[in-house]
Amino acid sequence: MLVYPCGLDVSSRSLTFLAARLREHRRRVGSRWRRLPVGRQALLVLAHLRNGTTYAQLAAGFEVGTSTVYRYINEAVELLAVLAPTLDEAVRTASRKAYVLIDGTLLPIDRIAADRPFYSGKHKKHGMNVQVLADPFGRLLWASPALPGAVHDIRAARQHGIVDALTEVGIACWADKGYRGAAGTVRTPYWERWETLSAGQQAVNRSHAKIRALVERAVATLKSWRLLRKLRCSTTRITGLVQAVLALHLASSA
Repeated sequence: MLVYPCGLDVSSRSLTFLAARLREHRRRVGSRWRRLPVGRQALLVLAHLRNGTTYAQLAAGFEVGTSTVYRYINEAVELLAVLAPTLDEAVRTASRKAYVLIDGTLLPIDRIAADRPFYSGKHKKHGMNVQVLADPFGRLLWASPALPGAVHDIRAARQHGIVDALTEVGIACWADKGYRGAAGTVRTPYWERWETLSAGQQAVNRSHAKIRALVERAVATLKSWRLLRKLRCSTTRITGLVQAVLALHLASSA
């Protein structure tokens, strides 16, 4: 396999943050020797998460075995995932905002047609449903654990307890029609054919769409980590990957 230099569009703060966590972990478990120092391991993990570089490609580039790459990535993902904010922590952060935005996104996976629980009728593909909370400027605040793609957004929001958590602290939340009936503090547009809406209702829906549109910025932030654009791992590992990406993003943007 040929090896070539390649750039990585990630802040050096992400590398420093991850390397520090790995250094603390090695000290804690008493690890005396590794094939790669913490800085190189952190770079390897970032290349996988950001660019979706495969284990075999990383093994060739870093001159280690494929099994070593697998262990290094799993180790880092587990360390990062536990640092991601919980829903309660995200709600406390959101309570200092004027309102929050919510949306669901589908993370595509490689599944066959028989895997119906993972098939999203809305997107016409297999994937995992992840709920995203953003501030009024579209900055990513929180991402939920992943659920099968067949789960609708409103059901996912209720299952994660998002609606109850936001309602309990009285935070207004702007959402699309997929959350119709959520009640609480969740605000959705009028649900009718456009031509049947009154002029006032049409104006409200236009205003609502302008406010809610910024949540797409948070979704784009999550999917700028290219591994999440097409996941080829076990579905049981996807929540950990999402939480690891969230932790890295928040650490580098703090």
